[in-house]
Amino acid sequence: MDGSNRSVDPSCQSPPPLAIDIIVNLDVFGIILYSVLTFMAATSMVVYIEECVYIYKKVPNNKKSVIAWVNGAAPVIGTMSCLGMWIPRATMFTDMTSACYFAVVVFKFLILMLEEAGGDEAFLARAPKHKLRISTGPCCCCCPCLPHVSITRRSLFLLKLGSFQFAVMKIVFTILSIVLYTNGNFEITDVGIDGAAIWINPFVGVLTIIALWPVAIMFMHLRVTLRSIKIIPKYAMYQLVLVLSQLQSAIINILAMKGTIGCAPPYSSTARGYLMSQQLLILEMFIITLVTRLLYRRHYDPLSEEDEENKPEINENTRMVTAP
Repeated sequence: MDGSNRSVDPSCQSPPPLAIDIIVNLDVFGIILYSVLTFMAATSMVVYIEECVYIYKKVPNNKKSVIAWVNGAAPVIGTMSCLGMWIPRATMFTDMTSACYFAVVVFKFLILMLEEAGGDEAFLARAPKHKLRISTGPCCCCCPCLPHVSITRRSLFLLKLGSFQFAVMKIVFTILSIVLYTNGNFEITDVGIDGAAIWINPFVGVLTIIALWPVAIMFMHLRVTLRSIKIIPKYAMYQLVLVLSQLQSAIINILAMKGTIGCAPPYSSTARGYLMSQQLLILEMFIITLVTRLLYRRHYDPLSEEDEENKPEINENTRMVTAP
C-alpha cells in the first residue's frame, strides 16, 4: 500500500490533550506511574520546605537567602514538571517558570561561593596575591593562553554582572515570549525564519553561556578554599540540574519534533516528547533534592577573624588557587 494513503490518527496532529482527557484514559500502569511521580514531586517540595525551616533556624543571615534559592532548584523544577505532566497544554509555561528560577540560581550560586569565602570584603582583602584564570568553560576552555586577571573590586563586579544579567534578561524574554504567544507570534515548535522562537531562543542561549562563565571562573578559583564545605559536589549538583533541565529536555524535544519519538494517542509526537521529558525530570530532580539536602545540612560556623589574622597558613578559608 502506498504510504501516502495511510490513515493518520487525528490526535497525532492535534494539540496536547486536556488534563481531564489524561485522567479518563489512564490505565492501571498509568495510574501507578502518575501516582509515583506525583508523590516524588510532592516529597521533593516537602523536603525543601523542611530544609528552609532548618536554614532559617541554623544558617547565618548572610547565607540564608542564597542557600534557600540554590536548594530550591531541583524541587521547583520537579514540581513544575509534575504540573506539566498533568496539564500538557501548560508545559510551555511550566518550563519557562523553571528556567526563570534556575536563571536566578545561577547568580545565587556565585554569591553563595563568595559568602562561604567570607563575603566580598574578605574575598577582596585576601585577593592581592592571587589572580583569576578566565580560560575556563563554557566560553574559553579552549584558550589556555588567555592572561590571568587581577582580582579587584571592578573585576568582581563584572563577574557578578555577568551572571546577574541572565537572571534579569531571562525573565524579560520569558514575559516577551508569553506576550507574543498570546498574540499568536510565538510557538516553541516553530523553527521558521519568520517565527519569534528562532530569534529569542538562540539569544537566550548566548546569555546563558555568558552567565555560566563567571560561576565557573569563581569555582575554579575557590574550589580549594571551599573544599571543606563540599563545594565540588555542590557545584556538580548545580551543573547536573543545568544539564538535565536544559540539555536533556532540548534533545528529547528535538527528537520529538523530528518524529523520532512516535505519536501515542492522545499525545502527538511533540506532546509525547514533552511528557517523557517531564517524567524523567521528576525522577531526576527527586534524587538531586535528596542529595542536595545531605550536602547543605551541616553546622555553619561564623568566619573567625582571629584565626585569619593569627593562623593564615592553616585556615582552610584563607587558601585560594594561586595563578601560575
